[in-house]
Amino acid sequence: QAELGLNEHHQNEVINYMRFARSKRGLRLKTVDSCFQDLKESRLVEETFTIDEVSEVLNGLQAVVHSEVESELINTAHTNVLLLRQLFAQAEKWYLKLQTDISELENRELLEQVAEFEKAEFISSNKKPIIESIKPKLVPLNEGGTELLNKEISRLQEENEKLKSRLKTIEIQATNALDEKSKLERALQDLQLDQGNQKDFINAQDLSDLENTVAALKSEFQKTLNDKTENQKSLEENLATAKHDLLRVQEQLRMAEKELEKKFQQTAAYRNMKEILTKKNDQIKDLRKRLAKYEPED
Repeated sequence: QAELGLNEHHQNEVINYMRFARSKRGLRLKTVDSCFQDLKESRLVEETFTIDEVSEVLNGLQAVVHSEVESELINTAHTNVLLLRQLFAQAEKWYLKLQTDISELENRELLEQVAEFEKAEFISSNKKPIIESIKPKLVPLNEGGTELLNKEISRLQEENEKLKSRLKTIEIQATNALDEKSKLERALQDLQLDQGNQKDFINAQDLSDLENTVAALKSEFQKTLNDKTENQKSLEENLATAKHDLLRVQEQLRMAEKELEKKFQQTAAYRNMKEILTKKNDQIKDLRKRLAKYEPED
């Protein structure tokens, strides 16, 4: 059996249309035959006709046959338009755009293939007993054909809602992360500022006081050295001791600064440093008292 390259369902639809077309074609041929039969019965009653009479008869027959053939061709074209309209309407429901190739309608090879298909189909069907069956109508898309589409739309809507919920959760997490980052940055800036202030306070005040004290000691030592040459050795020893104390104090100060950098959040470290500096100041004052003993009395 010849095939058209279609699936079984579409091929059955083609067969139904060909059966419809054969039926219409058969009716029109019978109409044409009746035109000739009517002419025979109504006009061919005499044995001889003149040329004018024969021309009149043929002209009348031509007009009738022309009208019948024209009517059939017009009806066939309109029928084909209605068939295409059904197909296009169904495709548009699924948002499809079908295209046709008009040039293929005159492809002799394809036309012969269709003729062979029709011949094989209807000759074989004529040998089989004719069984009347109810042909299913084209199911409207808005009744049964949209069920699959509606399911797909529902699935996509559900998936869209899940994605929206997930996106909202991610946005909240991102916002919280940004807030936490901002808080940490502000805290770090505050700590750095506090550390800088403490360093400035120690470096600018305590170290300056120590330097001033050392300078005063040097000045006093120089003055005492000029006035009391006999006490030079003792003063040099005391000065060396003061320098050693100063270096020790500076070393302790550097250690305190390092400790402050590691634990600048703890205020206890700062208080301990102040206590150390106070003690050292007291030691320096004590040294000054000791140096005063070597000054001449008025």
